Amino acid sequence: MTVPYPETLALLERLIAFPTVSVASNLALVDFVESHLQGAGFTTHRLPSPDGTKAGLMARLGDGMGGVMLSAHSDVVPAEGQVWTRPPFALTREGDRLYGRGTTDMKGFLASMLALAERAAREGVQRPLMLAMSYDEEVGCTGIRDMLPGIRALGWQPDLCVVGEPTGMRPAIGHKGKAALLATCRGSAGHSSLAPRFVNALHLAAEFIAALRKIQQDYALSAHQDPAYDIPYSTVHAGRMQGGSALNIVPDQARIEFEIRHLPADSLSEFETRLRNEAARILAPLRAQDPAAQIEIAVTNTYPGLAIASDHPAVTRVARLCTNAQPIKVAYGTEAGYFEQLGIPTVVCGPGDMNAQGHKPDEFLTMQQLAECDGMMDRLLVELG
Repeated sequence: MTVPYPETLALLERLIAFPTVSVASNLALVDFVESHLQGAGFTTHRLPSPDGTKAGLMARLGDGMGGVMLSAHSDVVPAEGQVWTRPPFALTREGDRLYGRGTTDMKGFLASMLALAERAAREGVQRPLMLAMSYDEEVGCTGIRDMLPGIRALGWQPDLCVVGEPTGMRPAIGHKGKAALLATCRGSAGHSSLAPRFVNALHLAAEFIAALRKIQQDYALSAHQDPAYDIPYSTVHAGRMQGGSALNIVPDQARIEFEIRHLPADSLSEFETRLRNEAARILAPLRAQDPAAQIEIAVTNTYPGLAIASDHPAVTRVARLCTNAQPIKVAYGTEAGYFEQLGIPTVVCGPGDMNAQGHKPDEFLTMQQLAECDGMMDRLLVELG
């Protein structure tokens, strides 16, 4: 069995011990990582969150233009509410498996890139090695968005960025963009014995969800399809609906949280236009009964998709580094689109399997996958040297 470097395993053990769920601070982990990198001779730049409770970190070894950036996020999803048979915030080794929250998503890659930092410092680099560590990726890539002004101010322009989300060590060249939205349906309150006289906000919400289902059907039948994705078309999902205060009161407000994960050919603006048209259609027959009835739609978060051509030199380079020439596209979102917006060719590639291992109880990463990641880092170091 191929095994990772001992220093990678030691770093992973330290990283897993930080319970950096998105609702908590990550500053203790940032302190550890920054000290580790400064000790290896890296120049570091801490980018605090707006409220100061978290921080991102940028680090660099070497001068000159070009080079490579490696990117990881520090936060993990909660273990609370899941049934774990091993401690989530302690690394447990059993055979080829390394158990712990974040082993796959994505502290395994983070540990490997921090171990690379030590080797790069010992051996030296002719071209710069840059490291990016963000926060709040798991709640919609909000941390990297806050970090962008600070990253731009650094003026770094690497030839390649590798975002180490779990791809089974295959180069991923695409994922869908995402928008999270909130629809607030407003009707009129009244006694339930006179319910027909009032506009029921839950009824508005039910009709709006039916409209979302129709939009989803249209996307499924659209000519815009990409078979490289598990679901080859844009998807619309309603995740939560809340409304009403008591059974004998006609509810005057209901809220729907929903999302779209869209292919590049299906623009967010077109989706929003369709939503407004559907809301107007639902409300039209109710205007005479209650002119104040309303469906308000707001976008609460977005992150860009990723789309880099399969024959782009950056993709060829990552395929060579990870010894896998077959690019893929992934169902989940990443921070890669933000680096692409900075003009940096970006590919997603890292150890683990998101579908089988990520976000699950008893999350694990195989020793083999982490060793393959270390191998990619070694080949990268040869290129930079």
